[in-house]
Amino acid sequence: MMTNKSFDDKRIAQGYAKDRPWLHKLVMERLKSDCAVDTPFHNGLDVGCGAGLSTKALKLICDKVTGTDISDEMIQACKAEYDTSEFTFYTAKAEETLLPEIPYDIVTAAGVINWVDKDKFLENMKLVMANKSLLVVYDFWISDKMVDNAAYTEWYQKRYLPNFPKPPRNEKIWRQEDLPEGFTIKQQVLYQLHHQFDMDSFIRFMMIQSNVNAQIQSRHKTEAEIQDWMKETLEPIFHGEIQTLIFDAYSWYIERA
Repeated sequence: MMTNKSFDDKRIAQGYAKDRPWLHKLVMERLKSDCAVDTPFHNGLDVGCGAGLSTKALKLICDKVTGTDISDEMIQACKAEYDTSEFTFYTAKAEETLLPEIPYDIVTAAGVINWVDKDKFLENMKLVMANKSLLVVYDFWISDKMVDNAAYTEWYQKRYLPNFPKPPRNEKIWRQEDLPEGFTIKQQVLYQLHHQFDMDSFIRFMMIQSNVNAQIQSRHKTEAEIQDWMKETLEPIFHGEIQTLIFDAYSWYIERA
């Protein structure tokens, strides 16, 4: 079974920085609409920041931001990419975020909760978040759909998943009764996001997916073997053209009170 430490790999960190689409920006725009946010937050934390794309998105709606991740490689990628006068990054588990000088009025956690201990994480958030602050738990992932491309659906279901099964992870949806006192779920929304890829950029993106990473780390397949297989099987899907991939997404807005 993979853990959040499975992403502590230089190849994954570099891939996250260069090859992940910046859909986090669209999630922040959705947050502003869903929560009627019209003024910036002041001090924000991005838990499980990865290579910093989610932290950069949080900065769009927050004056001061800090990003943390369990992976040293991810934090090094962040520090190499972002101006440290505008962003603060440090290595830490999601359950062990350090106490800030000023409590956070917003915390984002993108693609994190599948890998953490929920109870320990929320106990830590109680310590670092201000009263009436907002915890935004969100994620987005590739679906088996491209716009007007049924061949991709068949490829995903009949070729990709059998070769690259989804690693076990905790995918339980949080309910109010599951949360400790002091947290209130204000809203949970499901939606879709779109992003355009050519075949090469899609393959680079797929090479950093947890399904693929699990096969590489277990040495069942090599990077070169996977890339060759993808080029061969995806050529009839792309036909040298740009295709629009559909991502499934969710956002949970939780108040710390």
